[in-house]
Amino acid sequence: MRQHPPLPDAPAQNGDESLQHCLLSLEPTDNHRLAQLCGQDDQHLRQIESALELRILRRGNRLKLRGQVDSVRRARTLIHRLYDSESSTDSELTAEQIHLQLADITGDEPVPDSTPQPPAPSNTTLRLRRRRIAPRGARQRHYVECIRNGGLCLGLGPAGTGKSYLAVACAVEALEQERVQRIVLVRPAIEAGERLGFLPGDLRQKTDPYLRPLYDALHEALGSERLQRELDNGVIEVAPLAYMRGRTLSQSFAILDEAQNTTVAQMKMFLTRLGFGSTAVVNGDLSQVDLPLGTRSGLRDALDRLTAIEGVSLSYFQRADIMRHPLVQRIVEAYEQAPATASNKA
Repeated sequence: MRQHPPLPDAPAQNGDESLQHCLLSLEPTDNHRLAQLCGQDDQHLRQIESALELRILRRGNRLKLRGQVDSVRRARTLIHRLYDSESSTDSELTAEQIHLQLADITGDEPVPDSTPQPPAPSNTTLRLRRRRIAPRGARQRHYVECIRNGGLCLGLGPAGTGKSYLAVACAVEALEQERVQRIVLVRPAIEAGERLGFLPGDLRQKTDPYLRPLYDALHEALGSERLQRELDNGVIEVAPLAYMRGRTLSQSFAILDEAQNTTVAQMKMFLTRLGFGSTAVVNGDLSQVDLPLGTRSGLRDALDRLTAIEGVSLSYFQRADIMRHPLVQRIVEAYEQAPATASNKA
């Protein structure tokens, strides 16, 4: 990416040293690229303003940024990146693309991890036969590196941060590179007070609704025909957690999704299934536990017990890592900051 050094920063006003002014001149001047960057009625600039909490004033190809020092630094990096990217593509810049770039920029912070972190990754791009997948932001890259290191990786964070998707992609990569012989994807089959016995149909029909997110990730990574073939051959297995008891998973890549809804006994049972040459990924969101009141989450228990053990790594995600609609970040924040006060009785 071509570097665009900004003009010298103006001094902060009102004696507030935490505020910074920065003048940018976008070169070379290109009205089409400028229009793409700014969007209709400067809506793309407003999106960046809202996400990074700063002000952007524009006159032609010159922008003035005013806000907290860190926000100005991120906005400057993002604007140059977006402006330069428009020189190599004819596609229209969208709000979704800006949101993903914002997630990448805001994700480049130290990972809040109390365990020893793996070496800085040289290349965390996942190379699958069907496609290549590049993790976005520092936390996704850290997560992929933890998984590739083998052993057990605990991934925690809100919905929409890519935990399940990237874990499935890592599993497919390991299978295609013959580092494992099969993939086993598991989810608790009792959620939000519903039990399998209350649902109509055979076992497959009962469990499919709970396992659908994993099927979706596999479908994108493998394609429908290959996925069905691997399922029929037993190379890929998608199953409820209850059916793991008594098994040994050797040369396998095992993923336990929605692990916050396991009990302590279920978590212990799953983790002790691992055999030689296996990797395990355990994902969950401790803010969405659907277990009966008073039941300790197996994921919380594992977090307290295991993170100091060699071979166990921990990867945290935050609201800024959410890759879904920007509104999802604000919804998650609202639930974290304002506990419900209304009665839960219905």
